[in-house]
Amino acid sequence: MMTLDDILAAGPLSTLEPGWVWLTGAGPGDPGLLTLRAADGLRQADVVVYDALVDERILDLVQPGTLVEYAGKRGGKPSPKQRDISLRLIEFAHAGKRVLRLKGGDPFVFGRGGEEALALVEAGVPFRVIPGVTAGIGGLGYAGIPVTHRDVNQSVTFLTGHDQSGLTPSAVDWPAVAKACPVLVMYMAIKHLDDIAGRLIEGGRDPNEPVAVVSNATLPDMRVLETTLSRAAAETADAGIEPPAIVCVGRVVLLRQALDWLAQSRGEPVRSLDPLGVRQSEEAS
Repeated sequence: MMTLDDILAAGPLSTLEPGWVWLTGAGPGDPGLLTLRAADGLRQADVVVYDALVDERILDLVQPGTLVEYAGKRGGKPSPKQRDISLRLIEFAHAGKRVLRLKGGDPFVFGRGGEEALALVEAGVPFRVIPGVTAGIGGLGYAGIPVTHRDVNQSVTFLTGHDQSGLTPSAVDWPAVAKACPVLVMYMAIKHLDDIAGRLIEGGRDPNEPVAVVSNATLPDMRVLETTLSRAAAETADAGIEPPAIVCVGRVVLLRQALDWLAQSRGEPVRSLDPLGVRQSEEAS
């Protein structure tokens, strides 16, 4: 039987060739959630261009002599332009470097990986996508919140909290979103949470619907605020919760009362064995 050590000792899982770019997901934060293929690429790269949300411990995997270049984009702070980042990747690739573009979460989930891939195609640069664990699933999982549960939802909608202008996304049909999906997972929504919550409530969402705000998901300083849709913006501000954060709207948030496995690992008691009231409903019927 092959062990993990055997896999890692056997050589590259795939070869990162000179002149190629690997668009790679670093996961939501915890270095343990990095994929084997991403770790393999980090060990081969001549150049690593990384984002703001990449845990610094992940960068310890690169080999001595590797060029490690920061290209983080954070809202409201001086950041490199997306076009400049893409041109930098192309420049390195055309110089024959083995380039690994490292992004927090998954590169194709609100990570601008699609934009960079299109730029590479236009420039004739070969690339590969290495998916990562996205915060909207993995981060909520660390908070004890499953994004799907058959007693709650058969669909989930992922949204971004701002568009290219930095405002609440105008292209989103908020009344339709409010009615269409029982669970909403929002990235980068803290800044406009009051506006978004108001639009959802105006579209028919219950003001008392459960909401969780998960900050620094999967990291040791992760914080989770359990609130309601109408109070989410005010309570998030009062708690001093800042980005990066994931906002989850829906009854799946209640499952955290039973599934907060991190709290239970610290010896804290389970808050409810039936957070959805399913057993009570079954007994009543």
